[in-house]
Amino acid sequence: MSEKQLNVLDLFCGCGGLSQGFLDAGYNVMLGVDFEEAALKTFKYNHETSDVLLADLSKDEAIEEIADKIGDQKVDIVIGGPPCQGFSLTGSRDINDTRNTLYLAVVKAVRRFKPKAFLIENVPGIATLYNGIVKQQIINTFEDMGYNVSVSPKPLLAADYGVPQMRKRMFFVGIEKGYGSFEFPEPTHTPERYVTCSEAISDLPSRDEEFGEEVDNYEKKPQSLYQEFMRQNSKKLYNHVATNHTEHVKWVISQVPEGGNHKDLPPGIGDSRKFNEAWTRYHSKKPSRTIDTGHRNHFHYKYNRVPTVRENARLQSFRDDFVFIGTRTQQNRQVGNAVPPLLSLNLAKAILRHFDDVKSGRRKVKDLEQLNLELNI
Repeated sequence: MSEKQLNVLDLFCGCGGLSQGFLDAGYNVMLGVDFEEAALKTFKYNHETSDVLLADLSKDEAIEEIADKIGDQKVDIVIGGPPCQGFSLTGSRDINDTRNTLYLAVVKAVRRFKPKAFLIENVPGIATLYNGIVKQQIINTFEDMGYNVSVSPKPLLAADYGVPQMRKRMFFVGIEKGYGSFEFPEPTHTPERYVTCSEAISDLPSRDEEFGEEVDNYEKKPQSLYQEFMRQNSKKLYNHVATNHTEHVKWVISQVPEGGNHKDLPPGIGDSRKFNEAWTRYHSKKPSRTIDTGHRNHFHYKYNRVPTVRENARLQSFRDDFVFIGTRTQQNRQVGNAVPPLLSLNLAKAILRHFDDVKSGRRKVKDLEQLNLELNI
């Protein structure tokens, strides 16, 4: 199966974090599809051999637009992370209700292109939404379409796979029946060996008294193996521009201890933000909290400012040669919405190993239906 590159179709691709992991694993990402133009510009800039399509995946015609774009090319794997809002409960057997439009885009793509496998990423809550009915609907729908569906037993923690971030996500992986069932990769890192914020970003210029340029030079040598990995293909520093906070905001941030949040502020300070993630300062010796799509709630472990786009990209495991296009707000949204490339890489490699094991005979591919047939049950 690995004698040729497997072709990947990436739906809801965003800037391309999920695709980056598959590219690094040796796949051919043929097309990225999204509705946000700035994200697609970033995707195309960094994935030069991949094509892009601006399309609304909630519309029926989007699948045929994809088919026209890829032509006669075979789709081997469909990947994507569709939003889960809008799920209805019209039936417990499948998710083929018109209100489930975004997930239906993946269903329609799999039905249309008949790939060997698919991968879906989503927030941890998808497993318990409506007491687990949505999760079962997803499994049932794809199993009825001819796939063995594996669900991560619990949300995968990005830090377990070398990402300096405590981000949790659920994954569904479907393998065409006849090719066995997928097994999720074992963690590569233990809590004692998690990559920390300091190991991820301590080499970057402080930007404590300056805002920086979109393209700049490094000032320090790499301080860790992770930083060496991040910088291996980059001679310039991109997207490392600091936010110009008011003196009052910087003063409030200065009151938050390393690893602390709004609960550590003195009474009467920072009252404008009192929700869970407000005024959270990263800890230099721990992975970061989940990178979000904004840039107002998390702060550098040392400096009194929010992280730059490049710092958050490092914490998401984007290498420094991955350049983000658009306004600062668009760049932050692209970084926050992305699947960490290192987490994606581990999953992509596990799918490759699965098919290689099937081909070599190391993995038994008989599914329950085949066994029942042989046993005349």
